[in-house]
Amino acid sequence: MIEQTGDGLRVTAPMIIANAHTLLDAGRRVLRSAAQAQAVVDLTGVSEVDSSALSVVFAWQRDALERGASLRISHPPASMISLAALYGVSELLPLA
Repeated sequence: MIEQTGDGLRVTAPMIIANAHTLLDAGRRVLRSAAQAQAVVDLTGVSEVDSSALSVVFAWQRDALERGASLRISHPPASMISLAALYGVSELLPLA
């Protein structure tokens, strides 16, 4: 579901409401243990998203900022980009 990488994490599960809480907690654990000044979240393996995916990403971003770090999203699915545009939050999505 979440794999640690050298500079952050890779999500390999659908980012949907059914997985949101699990993804949020697992991602927080990995990102905190990485202790990187800049972490990258690779979404290459994400096949499905809903609006909860944005909530999870924004929560990870807030956590990183609270630790004085930054978070970047790489390879977001087109559907995530579309949802961010629909909700007017595209400029808040920290794309790598």
